[in-house]
Order: sequence, then structure tokens, then C-alpha cells
Amino acid sequence: MHVEAMHIPDGFINAPTSAIAGVIAAIGIAICLRGARKQLDEKTAPLAGLVAVFVFAMQMINFPVAAGTSGHLLGGALAAILVGPYAGALAVSVVILVQGLLFADGGLSAIGLNIINMGLVTAVVGWFVFRAVIKMVGISRPAVMGAAFAAGFVSVPISALAFVLEYAIGGTGTVPVGTVTVAMVGVHLLIGLGEGIITALTVGAVYLTRPDLVYGVHDRLPKPVVITTSPVVQKGVTP
Repeated sequence: MHVEAMHIPDGFINAPTSAIAGVIAAIGIAICLRGARKQLDEKTAPLAGLVAVFVFAMQMINFPVAAGTSGHLLGGALAAILVGPYAGALAVSVVILVQGLLFADGGLSAIGLNIINMGLVTAVVGWFVFRAVIKMVGISRPAVMGAAFAAGFVSVPISALAFVLEYAIGGTGTVPVGTVTVAMVGVHLLIGLGEGIITALTVGAVYLTRPDLVYGVHDRLPKPVVITTSPVVQKGVTP
């Protein structure tokens, strides 16, 4: 049996669990909306839109993993690093919602589950991993790219574990939870490598040209030096 955490279809998780996940996802989105208002400004708001478009496009591209299995970018870590955890999670959640409603990519009853796994979990995990690595290694382009790789890589198997938890609670299949765990984590460790590479290359490219647009390092960049001049007052001359 092939198990896929990305875009859970209708009926894979029972109705009560899906309904609870929908409520949790709605609360998460509400929190993100409130937090995004504080994070976004005239400069970062357009970037959040571009990030959502980029993630949407990249999720349409699958790359082979192993044994006929393919994966695609989740984008939560990437979005969180570029525009902050609140706006990042919100951007990916909007992408998942659009895909479910307009393209039938994932079941309608499972939208809450998919938003939690691919939007909220990946953004939160990616953000904290990135910030932890940056705190340890400092700020430089290689360090930022390494931290972005780690964030993208770790966020994917954690997302898979979130699915395993949901399957353990309300899965309708007959496959044992242990088997699902091994399959999911194994495959998504490989998918995480692709996620990490894409995240590192994208964040590295933005950091190279406009480091101020990488929200994950905005508070660690050197402060601009402001030079002030005072008027020269000559003796015997009244200004």
C-alpha cells in the first residue's frame, strides 16, 4: 500500500477527527492572521504574495524519490524564513485551500488536516529550526543557506509524523500504525532532502541580493550607520 501524507483524500481519516482538525486549522489561521498584521508592512506584504505564488507553482512539480514514489515542495519552512512564521503559515494555508477547492488536490473534508500538516506544522518547525541554527552559527550566506536547508529538511518528516498521529487517532485503513510510521518517515526523509535543497537555494538567492527581505535574519543584520553633522559655529558670529 502506498501512503501519502501530502494532500490527504476524503475518507482516509474519519469524520470526527477531520472535523476536529478543521477547527484546529481555523484557530491556527486566525492566530496567523493576527500575527501577520504585526509582521507585514509595505515592503514585506507583496513578498508574502509572491511566496504564496511560488509555493503554489512548486507544489505542482513532483520529483521522483524511490520505488515509484514522488514528492513535491511543501514550502512552509521557506515561507516562514522569508516572511515570518505567521505570514508564512498563512501563505501556505491559502495555497492548500485553493488547491483543495479549485483543483481537488486533497479532499474537502480533509482540508483542515492538510492545512495543519503542510501549512502550520512545516512553518512552525521550519521557523524554530532556522532560528536555532542561525543563533549557533551566526550570519553569513553559507550559514543562512545551511540553516534554511536544515529547516526545510526537518519540517518534512515532522509533517509526516503529524499525519501518523492523525492516522493513529482516526485512520480508516487497516494498515498498522507502526507500518505507516516506517513508510511515512522513510519516504519523507528523502523528500525532505529535496525540500531542504530548494529552500536553501531560494533563501540563499534572496539573501545574496536583498538580505533585508529575509525575515528570519531581519533582527540580526548589521544596523545601518547614520551619520549626523552638527553646524559649525564660528566665534563672534551669532547664528
